[in-house]
Amino acid sequence: MSAGSALLTGPGPTADGRGDLMANFEVLVEVQLRPGISDPQGATIERALPALGFAGISEIRAGKAFRLHVDAPDEGEARRVVNELCARLLANPVIEDATVSVLS
Repeated sequence: MSAGSALLTGPGPTADGRGDLMANFEVLVEVQLRPGISDPQGATIERALPALGFAGISEIRAGKAFRLHVDAPDEGEARRVVNELCARLLANPVIEDATVSVLS
């Protein structure tokens, strides 16, 4: 399946109770601390690198990644739902940024 395409589900009622065809979008959410916010996990990893034989690596920032599938009528609605999910659960909007990528 090419980027930006999605599997269509249906016919019949959808999760939101409507009879419209819904597409299933695979989404990747990447959550990272905002610039300027201390990242102790990234700093710990960076300090360990020389002892493990890695040189020339710097500015490590740790984060979280979430892969999920969203049933929605279109990509815009899938993004809207996932952005709301990020704001309410997956990321702390005070100190973290979330990047949403629709994979299929």
